[in-house]
Amino acid sequence: METATKVFYEKRGQTLIKNLQSRHFEAYYCSDKASALEKALELIPKDATVGWGGAMSAQQIGLIDAVKSGYAVYDRDTCTTMEDRVRMMKKCLTADVFLTGANAISLDGQMVNIDGNGNRVAAIVYGPDSVIVIAGMNKVVDTLEDAVKRARTIAAPMNQQRFTNQTPCQLTGACADCKAPECICNQILITRNCRPNGRIKFIVVGEDLGF
Repeated sequence: METATKVFYEKRGQTLIKNLQSRHFEAYYCSDKASALEKALELIPKDATVGWGGAMSAQQIGLIDAVKSGYAVYDRDTCTTMEDRVRMMKKCLTADVFLTGANAISLDGQMVNIDGNGNRVAAIVYGPDSVIVIAGMNKVVDTLEDAVKRARTIAAPMNQQRFTNQTPCQLTGACADCKAPECICNQILITRNCRPNGRIKFIVVGEDLGF
């Protein structure tokens, strides 16, 4: 069964890579976490400053630990006050390289991300010279409509379980299209093309990563 999944991910992944490239993204398919980490580090210049938002997939392949040990980083988790944390998130908008995941990607090459504060989607849209997206094949769905649905009804409720916020999805596991003060679904970004060419780089991994 595992072999069948790998083959399926490989074939589907290659279709996705071609479609991402047709939309002017750089895109690479890596069969496992180790090769994904190697490729990501190839894409980060040695003198670059590096920031990230919610990037569980990047963490799972070892990329966050790798950049912490070898680069100048903007790490909000080192901050001790909320004011410093906000200041650090704003500095990430000026980083040379920004690391992120994807909540969902349609097979035709469109990415959907949902954000609570907006710092992650802001960096994807504009600011850092280079954005590197780490995405497991579990994030890939057939259509853009499926991608929006996955982001809202799977990725966000699963992500919310990490927090103690009293939102409907944290309590029930199901999206309620809420207006709760602590809602993490305040901005929904669809990235359908890349400009300038190659600014956003996808590393699609033939494993399940993130939510």
